[in-house]
Amino acid sequence: MPLSDHERRMLAEMEAAMEQDDPRLVSTLTGKARTRQAGKVFTGLLITLAGMAVLVGGLIAKFTPLGIAGFLIALVGVVFILSNLFGSAPTGVSPSAPTKSQKKPKWSQSFEERWDKRNFER
Repeated sequence: MPLSDHERRMLAEMEAAMEQDDPRLVSTLTGKARTRQAGKVFTGLLITLAGMAVLVGGLIAKFTPLGIAGFLIALVGVVFILSNLFGSAPTGVSPSAPTKSQKKPKWSQSFEERWDKRNFER
């Protein structure tokens, strides 16, 4: 018996929440190892160095657009490095409303509990 649309959405939300809470467990269960790709980090480093060289060239030539372009190239390289080191956000269905599996800071949770006690538990 196939799942209904609502059940599929709920399952996708539960999978996304589990992947956010414990990515090592998900990679263990699925057999997909999340490894850093040293080649992509090295490519990002080369892009960053090239951007720095263009930036310095723009400074030496006193040509501001070239310096701005060099800064942007270096910024793209740094973003490329960081995205490969720390990984990107998990793909899949992201819940539109916060779920109970997402942890709230303690201070806001205590305020909400007091509010609920004051207004709803009479």
